Amino acid sequence: MTTATQAPASDAKGHIDPAATLTETTVPVQTRSERPWSFDPADFGTPTGREVNWKHTPLDRVAPLLADEEAPHDVIGVEVSGPDAVEHRRLQKDEAPRGEVFRPEDVVSAIAWSQEPEAPLIRIPANAELDEPVIVTLTGRGGVAHAHVVIEAQPNSRGTVVLRHEGSAAQAQNVEIIVRDGAALTVVSVQRWDDDAVHLAAHQARVDRDASLTHIVVSLGGGLVRVNPSVELAGTGAQGRLYGLSFADAGQHLESQVYLHHKGAHTNGDVLYKSALQGASARTVWIGDVLIGPDAVGTDSYEANRNLVLTDGARADSIPNLEIETGDIVGAGHASATGRFDDEQLFYLQARGIDEEQARRLVVLGFLAEIVQKIGIPSLEDEFIAAIEAELAGGSDA
Repeated sequence: MTTATQAPASDAKGHIDPAATLTETTVPVQTRSERPWSFDPADFGTPTGREVNWKHTPLDRVAPLLADEEAPHDVIGVEVSGPDAVEHRRLQKDEAPRGEVFRPEDVVSAIAWSQEPEAPLIRIPANAELDEPVIVTLTGRGGVAHAHVVIEAQPNSRGTVVLRHEGSAAQAQNVEIIVRDGAALTVVSVQRWDDDAVHLAAHQARVDRDASLTHIVVSLGGGLVRVNPSVELAGTGAQGRLYGLSFADAGQHLESQVYLHHKGAHTNGDVLYKSALQGASARTVWIGDVLIGPDAVGTDSYEANRNLVLTDGARADSIPNLEIETGDIVGAGHASATGRFDDEQLFYLQARGIDEEQARRLVVLGFLAEIVQKIGIPSLEDEFIAAIEAELAGGSDA
């Protein structure tokens, strides 16, 4: 196992960090960027639930994805639509740009790497401006699946890639995102799985000089969904916008562990995740880590998480973290809030003749619409608003 600085963990001395503890290995982990990684699943061992990156995830529900065993290749049906200019091919494990950015940080992502012999590549050519999004529809047919996907926006290109997940499966998925100099890329990951699906995804991205990445996670379906985006703003002037929307109802566990690393100078970051929860066993987990590195002078960064709890018994965990290694920044901050309806908002609406049920619906839609409107694809925005309304109409089954 190696760390981000590629120092063998077995050679290091320091405290035992639960995010990095592997069969009694002692490693010095002082910051999120030093979390150990390895392409070999055996280096991680089986999670116990005491590790920082597993302590909020119900391990009994992800058990099928913890086994390093070959899975059938027909579990997930794939349909791709988009402009003809987009390049599609498959990459071997040692074929660039696969592995240029991605470093597995847990056993599930390491298994997905090793079990995917040929990773699909979606490449937007240099200077291309896509007039419509690339839409990849992934439909589960039942069973365990592994995937590693590479998305590359070449220099000065513009485009959007949408990953849609539906059906039933237990999927371990890696998404490797490379945004070259001057490119502007939007990646939208949509989870509308059936109620029994389990989806563990690790998204890792690098954004180069004067490039921008807008990364949006929309989780509305699935029994257990965990999408962890990790974005490195590597080049001077790089921008990262990380947004998330989830609606958890009874029995659902929706989780995101977000990491934004300001590495280059004059980088800009904006992180905003919002969740609504209804149902006695509904749960969301959000962990946000922002690191402003020693060379990231002139950085401007902010992260926030907002959760709206609609019924008794629902639980939202929210843990923001901010680390700054240089004093020469424009600004940095973080915020977290979890609460119920604003009684003043309800009173205002009811005072104008709107009944309580309709008033609550309008408050929830207004709360979540801020994220929906950032997607920039009208058909998807309409779909998600309709899905949120359907969730609200479904009530709060125990």
